[in-house]
Amino acid sequence: MNWHEIEQKDFMQVFERLPVTLVKGRGMYVRDDKGKRYLDFVAGIAVLSLGHCHPVLVKAINRQSHKLFHTSNLFYTTPQLKLARLLLKNSGMQRAFFANSGAEAVEGAVKLARRWGHINLNGAYEVISANNSFHGRTLSMVAATGQPKFQHPYEPLPTGFINVPFDDISAIKEATTEKTCAVLLEVIQGEGGVNIPQADYLEQVRQWCDEKNLLLILDEVQTGVGRCGTLFAYQQCGVIPDVIALAKGLAGGVPIGAILATEKASVFAKGEHGTTFGGNALACAASCAVLEYIIKHDLPTHARSMGELILGGLKKLQQEFPCIVDVRGKGLLLALQFNQDIAKDVALACLDMGLLVNNLKPNLLRFIPPLIVQPADINKALCILQKALYKITEQHC
Repeated sequence: MNWHEIEQKDFMQVFERLPVTLVKGRGMYVRDDKGKRYLDFVAGIAVLSLGHCHPVLVKAINRQSHKLFHTSNLFYTTPQLKLARLLLKNSGMQRAFFANSGAEAVEGAVKLARRWGHINLNGAYEVISANNSFHGRTLSMVAATGQPKFQHPYEPLPTGFINVPFDDISAIKEATTEKTCAVLLEVIQGEGGVNIPQADYLEQVRQWCDEKNLLLILDEVQTGVGRCGTLFAYQQCGVIPDVIALAKGLAGGVPIGAILATEKASVFAKGEHGTTFGGNALACAASCAVLEYIIKHDLPTHARSMGELILGGLKKLQQEFPCIVDVRGKGLLLALQFNQDIAKDVALACLDMGLLVNNLKPNLLRFIPPLIVQPADINKALCILQKALYKITEQHC
């Protein structure tokens, strides 16, 4: 059966897929429908925190599936409340709400900010976000996302979002008006190219939000849950946000999103927000298992050390290949940037040699392996990448 032809015929053509059909995975590796094995440095786009089919996660899902899948939020369920307590204990927040995805989580956080503006800022509703950000695919989150390529096809967009340059506190101050209720930022811009701000940027934003009584919302959908070297990336920045949005790695592959907030910022009243599937027992049990494992085994520290190993290897490749103009990252969120549009060619060469990497932009590769990655995996990935670079640069450079 030709799965690629079936996809072309039956599926809405919204994804640019690499030419491989994955059918099975365990740990750091996946196999395709022909039996070929690949080392996975994409991890479902930063989702598979514990790799593929980790025994702890499989056991938790299996155990919960024999008890309860879903009841709706008309009733209490213990996995949901256990997960809320676990997240709040380790985040410094006081209130939790569970959704199904990152887009839902960020949109819910923006909705919370608008409620804050109605109550505390005379109806203020505008949210300041950053150019090159990415906050999801709903219409409102496309408006919040500061990338015109995502916005132009869907204009006119919902109003109430102001996009300003990233890592520029003066731009946020200039954009703030009596209509502003919140500032929405990623700690590191993942989809925008792994863009890391100056060390004091978020501190300055926090001070400005305090001065103007604005909510500071941090989108940790990609950077959270240990990926950047601490359980939440903002914990390296000397700030405490008012609201956090989480998803991706939170349940290791099971769809879930979360909004965490301080008591002050938690201004939803009963009936003002909700979800049918969000916080269902199965997803929350999975997330509890993943989060407990990450904390117990201190995977954030492991991610930091493994990230330094990858970064060092990428910098050596930069010295070897002049077409590499930048290498950057924090923890296990890293990027390699070229001076020409060869990222897809390099990704395809890696694929052919048994390595999955993400050609995030025409001139940029992203590396987001599972948090369980080991030095041997990294050495193998760097070796394959080096061979791929030799192959492609001989053709293009």
